[in-house]
Amino acid sequence: MSTMIILQNFDSVGAPHSSQLSVPNKRWHSAFVYIYCSRALLSVFKDSLSEKKDASFVDVDLKPDIKSNVDRTTLPKLVEEKKIESLQNIGGVSKVASTLGTNVECGIQGDVEDIARRHEAFGSNKYKTPPTKSFFHFVVEEFKDHSILINLGSAASSLAFGIKENGIKQGWYDGGSIFVALFLVIVVSAIFHFRQNRQFDKLTEVSNNIQIDVVRAGLRQQISIFEIVVGDVIFLKIGDQVPADGLFLDGHSLQVDESSMTGESDRVEVSCSHPFLLSGTKVIDGTARMLVTSVGMNTKWGEMMSSISSRNTNHQTPLQTRLKELTSSIGKLGLAVAFYVLIILFYRYFTGNIKDEKGNKEFNGSTTKVYDILNAVVGILAAAITIVEVVTPKGFPLAVKLTQIYSMKKMMADQAMVRKLSACETIGSITTICTDKTGTLTLNKMKVTKFWLGKAPATFSSINPYILKLVKEGVALNTTGSVYRRTLGSEIEFSGSPTEQAILSWAVLELNMEMEQLKQSCKILYVEAFNSQKKRSGVVTRRKIDNTIHVHWKGAAEMILKMCSSYYDAFGIMRDLDDDEKMKFEQIIQGMAASSLQCIAFAHKQVSKEDQEHDTKQKKIEDDGLTLLGLVGIKDPCRLGIKTAVEDCQYAGINVKMITGDNVFTAKAFATECGILRLDQDMSEAVVEGVEFRNYTPEERMEKVDKICVLARSSTSDKLLMVKCLKQKGHVVAVTGHCTNDSPALKEADLGLSMGIQGIEVAKESSDIVILDDDFASMAKILRWGRCVYKNIQKFIQFQLTVNVAAITVNLVAVIYVSKGPLTGVQLLWVNLITHTLGALALATEQPTKELMKKPPVDQTKPLITNIMWRNLLAQALYQIVVLLILQFKGESIFSVTEKVNDTLIFTTFVLCQVFNEFNARKLKKKNVFEGILRNKLFMEIIAITIVLQVVMVELLKNFTGSERLNLGQWGTCVGFAIISWPIGLIVKWIPVS
Repeated sequence: MSTMIILQNFDSVGAPHSSQLSVPNKRWHSAFVYIYCSRALLSVFKDSLSEKKDASFVDVDLKPDIKSNVDRTTLPKLVEEKKIESLQNIGGVSKVASTLGTNVECGIQGDVEDIARRHEAFGSNKYKTPPTKSFFHFVVEEFKDHSILINLGSAASSLAFGIKENGIKQGWYDGGSIFVALFLVIVVSAIFHFRQNRQFDKLTEVSNNIQIDVVRAGLRQQISIFEIVVGDVIFLKIGDQVPADGLFLDGHSLQVDESSMTGESDRVEVSCSHPFLLSGTKVIDGTARMLVTSVGMNTKWGEMMSSISSRNTNHQTPLQTRLKELTSSIGKLGLAVAFYVLIILFYRYFTGNIKDEKGNKEFNGSTTKVYDILNAVVGILAAAITIVEVVTPKGFPLAVKLTQIYSMKKMMADQAMVRKLSACETIGSITTICTDKTGTLTLNKMKVTKFWLGKAPATFSSINPYILKLVKEGVALNTTGSVYRRTLGSEIEFSGSPTEQAILSWAVLELNMEMEQLKQSCKILYVEAFNSQKKRSGVVTRRKIDNTIHVHWKGAAEMILKMCSSYYDAFGIMRDLDDDEKMKFEQIIQGMAASSLQCIAFAHKQVSKEDQEHDTKQKKIEDDGLTLLGLVGIKDPCRLGIKTAVEDCQYAGINVKMITGDNVFTAKAFATECGILRLDQDMSEAVVEGVEFRNYTPEERMEKVDKICVLARSSTSDKLLMVKCLKQKGHVVAVTGHCTNDSPALKEADLGLSMGIQGIEVAKESSDIVILDDDFASMAKILRWGRCVYKNIQKFIQFQLTVNVAAITVNLVAVIYVSKGPLTGVQLLWVNLITHTLGALALATEQPTKELMKKPPVDQTKPLITNIMWRNLLAQALYQIVVLLILQFKGESIFSVTEKVNDTLIFTTFVLCQVFNEFNARKLKKKNVFEGILRNKLFMEIIAITIVLQVVMVELLKNFTGSERLNLGQWGTCVGFAIISWPIGLIVKWIPVS
């Protein structure tokens, strides 16, 4: 019984269906599958051994008594060791395919049962990744914070002294309260970090979900890279990453880059004589079909990737680095103040200037108990530590991460997948965008609208039959696309690049081309694949009917025209193509280009066998003395709204440049249509060809690069050169690209944007953001988000520093004059929770506004804290300092309350001031801070939660916070003090600052 029968008909040999199995019998079912697959493969290998035994076959490492399944161990070695002798000994690629139950033309059956069997027998195409960091991991990370450890030590000391002095019923309050407060701070912070890490993991999983072309049951289709199974037949093209280990079936000029596996950057040619393809390598030239032999953890790539953590969220972005420096500077200031407070308090205590609640000196020289001295020292240390805790703005890193993760999620909804966190910051600073045309500015829905035979337009009925046959051969044989009809009478499906699909559709539907019939009638001898540098592709074929050899070329019209020495006229007569005739054809091509048509030419030549044998040895196809068959004009319409999107970018101070392989006339017409060029613009400076640009002197190039809006007929090096020049002139450059040749420019740019639909995997890996819908209009949306990220960070900095300045000033003054701060350690920890965590979440989720696009790009060289921010925060901090100090020194007499109630008034007023100041922080410049407030429901929810929790802290947890309950009048007083921050915020915004 053959393996194909085994794989496709397990039921016929008595294997129960997996869905019918009970849980205890699933292992027996798996063993059953393994045994049959192993026996089938072993039988093949044994037959080969009996025919021929040599030392090379030992490398396959087969043993009759092998306990593990052969398919998981033998096939990976076969590909990894790359020994053609070992492959030949088992019957070659065709024998492996039949053993795996694969039809090399139609692929595997691909139904649910077939896929399930292959998963069980060979595994899935996923590699083990490091486990997601648990919540406990982030809790442990919080304990690495020195201030947390110091506070824990302080809480433990306070708890011990309190219990000893007042007994366990009353003495645990102070120390226990600090423990509970620290627990809340740690847990809440860990929750936020845990959630943002999970969100980042989800986005990473989406970015790794690559689509690949396979053929199953005769149908070419796209599936996820994770759905590939052993036995699949996969299509590879330039720029693809090989998704699994496999063997070359057929193809042309296939070259792969194995540097990711071997470290060597040399091109490796893959063919029938060297058919081994390793997972993780990249296709850099040619096309091919491959048979998958190993997937997932059974490949070397899977083993390597399983040891690498792809979730490196600890990478510091430029903004995080700047914030870290700011935090460090403020932290040093906090330490200096804390040390100053420590010295003052120690001096006041040991000189007898600190008195207890009864008015007695706490230190009386040698008569004071050691226990009391230690208790007092711990209290003084706690006061100093608390100042450091309040002053250090630890919420900055969390705010940055929250803003980035939130914007990443929102940008995904706007069809932009962020692959690198730093891109969220870079977007807002972009000053120049170098964009492709095809698929980015256009719909990428191409259609042939014109066909010229000779110097006149032609239709199907007017084409000479001989010329028609040559054109059909040129289309059917010189293509990487395919034509497929599911059933007789169903709609025809076309695959391949958009240009290929347009030409195939035209040939099939208008010229009645039978592609399969033409392929059967000719044998392809050699192929030169298309790439964006050559802008052409060629093929050598042999007609089976008469053994004549023909060369067909297809590509950019003006390039193919240079290769021709003759042409067919409208009547099918061959005529010489002299300089005058070439000029007429150039005018036809320019006319098409001026109508925004992409002009493709077809050329043909019949060659002798002798010439072909020579050319095959030289690995080249004849590219001179050709006969021009005809010209087609392909229309790719502008995307809807593209002109508005370009204008939005220009209005935001961003210069949009189009870099295209089209000729000058097509590029100029299209750039004018979508708004990149203006009709009154000097075209001599705005539109330049790639060859002209690269031939400029460095000085000329630097002088003219700003004025260039369109770079036509550009190569990979031209695009890269443009990016380098713009960066040298101080621009922050974004580049869009979709093919292998765009990778250098994508990497060189400050921000690389690849296309999600037409973009190949190499381009995506080189980019920072993938535009999922390939639409330039999405670019305008993500620009708003980029600027919003930076603005939200600035809002939080202003809010956080207002708290820090007010807290440190009030505590310092109070300690100097009354030897203790107005807020307890627990109260200050609660304030930290509000500002560091809830405040970060509230301000990090502010939505972008249209006004952001009216401002120039963010200048990353300027200070994070602007003069406007200093104005706002100093005004609010000064107001809070004045109010809190009045309450500290005069509150008891003004409101006729006890000291404990007064301290509660200070605590509540301080918290509510931060709540109301969050509204002020929403708008750095605008006077109306409530604009769009209802659109941000999360902001309002956080404000409501903070107020409710503050009421609970004061009214229900008074022993925990060391506070007293307040009556309605006192609550009204606190709210009244806090709400004054709104008119103050409005008034100070009238003060002009640079």
